[in-house]
Amino acid sequence: MILCDVYVVFNSKFSNHNINKSHIRITSCYFLAVEITYIQVLGRQKIMAQNNAASQLVLKGTTTVGVVCKDGVILASDTRVTMGYYVAHKFGKKVYQIDDHLGMTIAGTVADAQKVVDILIANAKLYKIKMNRPMPVSAAARLVANLLFSNRYVPLSTQVLVGGIDKTGPHVFNLDPYGSLTEEKYVSTGSGSPIAYGVLEDTYKENMAVEELLPIILKAVNAAMKRDIASGNSYNVTVIDDNGYRELSKEEKNKLLAS
Repeated sequence: MILCDVYVVFNSKFSNHNINKSHIRITSCYFLAVEITYIQVLGRQKIMAQNNAASQLVLKGTTTVGVVCKDGVILASDTRVTMGYYVAHKFGKKVYQIDDHLGMTIAGTVADAQKVVDILIANAKLYKIKMNRPMPVSAAARLVANLLFSNRYVPLSTQVLVGGIDKTGPHVFNLDPYGSLTEEKYVSTGSGSPIAYGVLEDTYKENMAVEELLPIILKAVNAAMKRDIASGNSYNVTVIDDNGYRELSKEEKNKLLAS
């Protein structure tokens, strides 16, 4: 707008014809400025809407649990995948192996979460090739945090748990869609998490062994599946310890749930 005003003063010294042209130019600049402002406002509103969507989506489906034991880590989830009130898939995968010592759970939008999983798997392999040793659990969690934070203006609608065991011991990290990173002893994400927390808060104790905690984790996920409509069908349980990454069989899960 300032440039347009100067243009008018400069041209008014010469002729009315030029002034008329300047008025046309001012009008054009005015509408251009209004349009730019409108676009900026819409952009901010879109970002706010996306941020709200990211916050809400992570609580519209799934139950995942991550627990630190004295001899390893347990990651568990249900298997129901929903689209609103529609069950899109009954046996979706929500616990992923990143490496022999490292795993990850996902909640939220499947496409966004799977993108994060693929990026972490690739970087974990590259790290092992370059450094000739496995990626530390904290480094994997920090990589995911940086990825999520770099997309904070158009956030990836996912909440993930990164867990595993390394030279410093077992670890579980919780990450929200904006890249906030916290290390936890036990944690749950997704719409069924408040129910799962009820079981975990009541029964979890530090320095419990994997074998002691497995029935508790199964009961936490099972309780969420019974009360949360977006969680259900079945459950996956993974143990990560000094022997590596291992998924429990159907027979093992049924036996633990009955105990």
